[in-house]
Amino acid sequence: MKSLVLEKKGEISLRDFPAIDKLESSLGPLDIRIKLHTVGVCGSDVHYYTHGRIGPFVVNEPMILGHEASGTVIETGSLVSSLQIGDRVCMEPGIPDANSRATQIGMYNIDPNVRFWATPPIHGILRPTCVHPEAFTFKIPDNVSFAEAAMVEPLAVGVHAATKARIKPGEIALVMGAGPIGLVTALSAIASGCSRVFLSDLADEKLEIARSINSAILPINSRTTDLKRSILKETDGWGADIVFEATGSADAAETVFQALSPGGCVVLIGGQSDPISFDVGAAMVREARVESIFRYAHVFPRCIRMLSSGLINVRPLITKKYIFEDSVEAFNVAADARPENIKIQIEIPQ
Repeated sequence: MKSLVLEKKGEISLRDFPAIDKLESSLGPLDIRIKLHTVGVCGSDVHYYTHGRIGPFVVNEPMILGHEASGTVIETGSLVSSLQIGDRVCMEPGIPDANSRATQIGMYNIDPNVRFWATPPIHGILRPTCVHPEAFTFKIPDNVSFAEAAMVEPLAVGVHAATKARIKPGEIALVMGAGPIGLVTALSAIASGCSRVFLSDLADEKLEIARSINSAILPINSRTTDLKRSILKETDGWGADIVFEATGSADAAETVFQALSPGGCVVLIGGQSDPISFDVGAAMVREARVESIFRYAHVFPRCIRMLSSGLINVRPLITKKYIFEDSVEAFNVAADARPENIKIQIEIPQ
């Protein structure tokens, strides 16, 4: 079937990819075949395109891109009971080993053998159809669009981060980085009980979008404003109860404790191309709690319910849409990283 293929670093093409037809020709008893509708362009997809690798995951052969997706069930395995043909769904893209120790203790996201879409050597889903397990396929309500459903995957990162932060009602947070993950983290923190969320970035365009999304988000340009001084001033010298680091920047990581309150929590979210470090002494004198996340676990149903109820609105984050035939252009635009482009999505012909 025609697919968006990363041939090698810096080269993508939209072409027939017979190997995926052969790989997914049969349906297991607990599998679903899905006709894809909307696929989001993730920063990791773009990073594989521009760099050919993320940490230990290296593109050594052609790979189909894409892992943020929604679609419609068109075939079900013989033992599938929770879904039927015609159901609108979104999919959690990682399939763990059910027998691994990590999976058995509930941390399937860190299973070393997890098969995650568009993570070498596993193919992604920028193609017309895919096969996926029932257990990681979720029905979406009628009032959640395909575009919103394709945002469940990045939203899951923010919700997982908010869960790890153990937010108490009324707390104040700082999110460092106003990219897609930083924005969904800010929305997740507010939905989890934060009364205010400061959001820092270097790009005014991103911050203006953030300002328009929710009145509880307070944007700060950290290029022109002293972030620590601003946060301390707004919190009567106490600091933010929670700091979410969503940039992956070494420079940002070095400052995560500066605006943190005593007894506060830092949650590390942003993926790093290279090792980063932070001031352990600054953490100790605050008795800070440091958490980290890797993707997410057990949050897709909650994300869907929050979208359906209106508690979280991701629609303003979807800033560009392309048809499938223009997928290469969509990736080139995403690679340009213009600040006004928050989330680009690709729609598959129906």
